[in-house]
Amino acid sequence: MVYIALLRGINVGGKNKIDMKLLKQTFEQAGMNDVVTYINTGNIIFSNSGLSKTELSRILEETIHKDFGLQIKVVVRSIDDVSEIINAIPDSWKNDEDMKSDVLFLWDEIDDESVLENLVIKPDIETVKYVPGAILWSVDRKNVTKSGMSKIIGSKIYKQVTVRNVNTARKIYELMQAQNRI
Repeated sequence: MVYIALLRGINVGGKNKIDMKLLKQTFEQAGMNDVVTYINTGNIIFSNSGLSKTELSRILEETIHKDFGLQIKVVVRSIDDVSEIINAIPDSWKNDEDMKSDVLFLWDEIDDESVLENLVIKPDIETVKYVPGAILWSVDRKNVTKSGMSKIIGSKIYKQVTVRNVNTARKIYELMQAQNRI
């Protein structure tokens, strides 16, 4: 099965620096196969058979701690999970100079549609949707500072998500599909 490991908070603002080549080696030494990294923010595509997503997360978190001394949360999603998320993103959503569109991948502990009840959402200026495994968010760039979702930073929920813009999420899925054909 093909998976993506999404690491939260590495190589951001000079903190929690991890070299992607070394991270790839760490994954391989932990028993992951066909390991590919994408950009420097902790997106690692790999294959594994026989272990659950929960087991994979635990093993990878422990291995990263052992190899790099960092307590990093690792969210693992299968190609099927990511397919469902990507298919729920409207084709018109982009991350560019006019539009900000993100995928907030949820920790398993809060992965439920009820998570939306704890968010400030302003439907007149932003679109927020739940899909199993993620919250999808889009807003015109001119309204970002007015949006309710921009207030998520620093909240309890924000500490239980890892965010990728839709362009990155789509590329991750494309790489996962390519690996799935191997």
